[in-house]
Amino acid sequence: MSIGEKIKELRLDKGLSQMQLGKAVGVSQKAIDYWERNVNEPKASYIIALVKTFELSFDEFFAEIN
Repeated sequence: MSIGEKIKELRLDKGLSQMQLGKAVGVSQKAIDYWERNVNEPKASYIIALVKTFELSFDEFFAEIN
């Protein structure tokens, strides 16, 4: 699983739109879209925000990511 697929899966599990997730981590909806489509990857500071938003440990977040 790619990091983009993981972000999308977690976002959908939380019932969040791309816009809602973007606001939670401090980026635009377009950035979330790019991450989910693997156009680019989030910087470390945004990964920290994603982990907090999804209420996961880093190990849980990175589990299954190739």
